[in-house]
Parts: sequence; structure tokens; C-alpha cells
Amino acid sequence: MQVRGFLETEVLPHHLAWEARGYVDRSLWNRAGSAGYLCPAISQVHGGKGNDKLFSVVLTEEIAKAGASGLGWGLHSDIVAPYIETYGSPPLKNAYLPAMAKGSMVGAIAMTEPSAGSDLRGIATSAKKVGNYYIVNGSKIFVTNGWHCDLVILAVKTTTETTAKGISLLLVETATDGFSRGQLLKKSGMCALDTVEMFFHEMRVPVSNILGREGEGFSCLMQQLPWERLQAAIYSIASAEAALEAAITYTKKHWLSEFELSLTRQSTRFALAELATETQIGRVFVDRCIELQLQQTLNAETASMAKLWATNLQFKTMAICAQLLDGAGHVSEFPIDRIWADSGIYRLAGGSNEIMKELIGRSL
Repeated sequence: MQVRGFLETEVLPHHLAWEARGYVDRSLWNRAGSAGYLCPAISQVHGGKGNDKLFSVVLTEEIAKAGASGLGWGLHSDIVAPYIETYGSPPLKNAYLPAMAKGSMVGAIAMTEPSAGSDLRGIATSAKKVGNYYIVNGSKIFVTNGWHCDLVILAVKTTTETTAKGISLLLVETATDGFSRGQLLKKSGMCALDTVEMFFHEMRVPVSNILGREGEGFSCLMQQLPWERLQAAIYSIASAEAALEAAITYTKKHWLSEFELSLTRQSTRFALAELATETQIGRVFVDRCIELQLQQTLNAETASMAKLWATNLQFKTMAICAQLLDGAGHVSEFPIDRIWADSGIYRLAGGSNEIMKELIGRSL
């Protein structure tokens, strides 16, 4: 209830305005940090709350139910911060994690490039070691939290290897000379979630800012992806459940004339029954994956299955619920329309669903 109250007072009254301009208020990050909603699973030694991932699950589900898609907290807290805590040196952890937990620094991760998406082996952004620095040149696209971020995990090529062994991860402050951002990218969904291009020209990054070892960046990414994909599944199934609940409430209150009613009541009931069954199946599976994650036994294939099922179901549920709400389902002031637009992006985030099928298929 505490998280829900924060969203209702600090986020939802402003979300439509944020969607129109393309980003949330920067001060919201500071208020979220003060409330303890950032980096909850990071150890107390590094400024976090030391909670298990169930706290992050609750946050994700409440944000999904509220339709507050402009909040990039999940990426910041459950992707960027764990990379730093897991692979960063003690000085990097001490320098950045407390600030991220407070919201005084916002984190992002930059992997995708105009010519390299799902297959990161094709990235062209290079980092050449010269003395105690890497000289970075290249660009990234579709960087979430890119407008606000002060800190970016950057996937680069540190060798001429064309395989995954040539990829490394650098931790970069956006105030570094040679770093620049493009304009905010306008999207069809998740319009309040700031997304930009980034450019790097002769940018000097200290060698000590590497995460893990040189050439092991791809391995680090693969180790963290199951949790990232499960987060997409958690958000999607909670969002689908909220949409179904809204559709049930709406259709009960807005029955049509007796003539139309006789023609549509059964088809509406059947549509809702099918969605209720599929969301229940999805909920049981996602909850099982959460259990496996807490036991640290969730594998890449199972996480891919969860993301594939839940994100596809979210998109289907939004489409059907929008129809059941009639005109209200296609007006942006109603959350169903906006969440439907948002749902398409989750089928791409963390690897497209076509890639999920490929990963699952390889394991069979």
C-alpha cells in the first residue's frame, strides 16, 4: 500500500504531461530514493536496503498495475546497480552505488547500435587502450533513462575479435569529455520513459572503470539476462491482470440495450473467460520463475519462456480489453489505450520474442 500511495500522489497525476514531453521530472528520482524505492536489493554496505528480489517484484507489479511506464527505476535498480555490485571494483561500488540508491545519480545501460541489436557481437563502438585510459568512439541507440542518466554501462569492443570474446563493459559518467546525447526519441509507447541516442568521440575512460575483466563483457551480460527477462514477464503479467480487472468492471457497468445485449453478452463473457484463464496460467508460471530466481536456479531458457508468454499475453489482453471498453479503450486519457501502446515494447526489451523462441528451441 505504501508503494501504491506514492504512485497515486507523486506519479499518476503528472504522467500524461510527462508522456507529452517525453520524460518524468528529474526530482522524482530524488523523492523515490528518499522513499527507499531505488536499489532495494543492493547491500546496505553500498547504500541499498539489502532486501531480496521480492521487494523489487512488488515495486514492478505496482508500477505495472498503475500503468506508470515512464519510471525507469527497474533498469536503474535491478539491472545497472547489480552489474556494478557484481562486477565492479570496490572503488566503483563505493563511488556510485550510494548515489544511485539516493537518486542523485541515474543509471542506464547502452548496448544496442543502429547496426547491432539482438546479436551484440556485431557492435562497432570501440575502446582502444592507451596507457591508463580507453579511448572510446562510436554510438548507441534506444538508451532507456538516457536523458536523465549520469552513469552508463557501455558495451564496447576492446579487441578486433569478431566474436563475443571481444566485448567489454565500461562504466562511464555522462559528464566525460567526448560524450554527447541526441534528441529525445519519440515512441509509439512508453512515451514518458526517456530514450535517446548517445555518441562517443575520443572519449577517455579510465581503465579502472571496466566491469569484470576485459573481453568478458558478453559473459556478464548473459549471466544477468535471465533476471532482466523475468522482470519483463513480471511487469507484463501484472499489467494484463490489471487490464482484465478494468475490462470486467467496465463491461458490468456499461451493458448495452436488450437487443444488443442478447447478441454480445455471451461473446464478451467468453472473451473475458479466455483471458482470465490465460492470465492465471501466466501468473502461476511467473510466480514459479520468481521462486527459482530467489533460489538462484532460474536458467536462461525458462526466463525466456516466461518473457515470451507474458509479453505476448499482455499485448493480446490489451488489444481485446481495448475493444471491450469500446470508445473508451481507444482514448489516451484511459489507461488501457496507453498500456496497449506500451506493451509492444516489452516484446522487444531484453531481446525480441523471436530471439526468445530461438533460445528456447536450442535447448530442446
